[in-house]
Amino acid sequence: MLVEAASYPRPQGPNEDFTLSGSTAGVVLDGAGMAPGMKSGCRHGVAWYVEQLGTRLHAEAARGDTSLMACLATAIESTTSLHRDTCVVDDPLSPSATVSVARVRGDVFEWLVLGDCTVLIDNNGVVTATTDDRLAQVAPRAREVLAGTAPGSPERQRAHEALVQEERSQRNVRGGYWVAAADPTAASQALTGTESASQVQGAGLLTDGAGRLVTTFHSTDWQGYMTLLRHGGPEDVLRRVREAEATDPDLSRWPRSKQHDDATIAYIRP
Repeated sequence: MLVEAASYPRPQGPNEDFTLSGSTAGVVLDGAGMAPGMKSGCRHGVAWYVEQLGTRLHAEAARGDTSLMACLATAIESTTSLHRDTCVVDDPLSPSATVSVARVRGDVFEWLVLGDCTVLIDNNGVVTATTDDRLAQVAPRAREVLAGTAPGSPERQRAHEALVQEERSQRNVRGGYWVAAADPTAASQALTGTESASQVQGAGLLTDGAGRLVTTFHSTDWQGYMTLLRHGGPEDVLRRVREAEATDPDLSRWPRSKQHDDATIAYIRP
């Protein structure tokens, strides 16, 4: 398969997204960042975690001999073992990531998504988008409080910390939401699917920051998003995301937790 990828970090911060692709498999991960000043029991940080997990996940998926769920479980387990002796890996504030994967085996196009990444597929002109939105369903009151604070204010920082704390208390538990963290059983909660590879005209693996043109700014729909990818590629789409973010620095037109987010796309043509 052919893959074109781009990743834009948010200004003044490390890139906590990750993407890696080869001839048969591609992965895109979005690390769960922390509110400023918050500490976890892991000394490595989110960027380290997504790089380690993403590299191992791609290697497992590229072998092609087990399901994508099994590949993700193995990658989570091996990444956790790297730092279990030095870090409190089971701390709710320890690094985690949302995950999207695509793989071609013969005429089968397989995909997986865990967390709020998006898998976008153009199947003979019919575009479908799949994301796991369980995170968006938790802590509704904390989200309202955060939305009502002024950007850059002490009140906003406190509200952001409170939201993160409440979200993480519901991470990888029944009735909460599921992401890649320390427990490999989270992989069993992923959404998966298959398509005929010969019918897939194109596919996209997106972090939520890259999906903002549709989910936050509403400047297009997923069909239009795929058209932008097909004609301009990931770089053009991410440029449009940054341009829209720049027009709303005070978050008033499009309420969101932060002006900019890491944004990553892998555009795949089987």
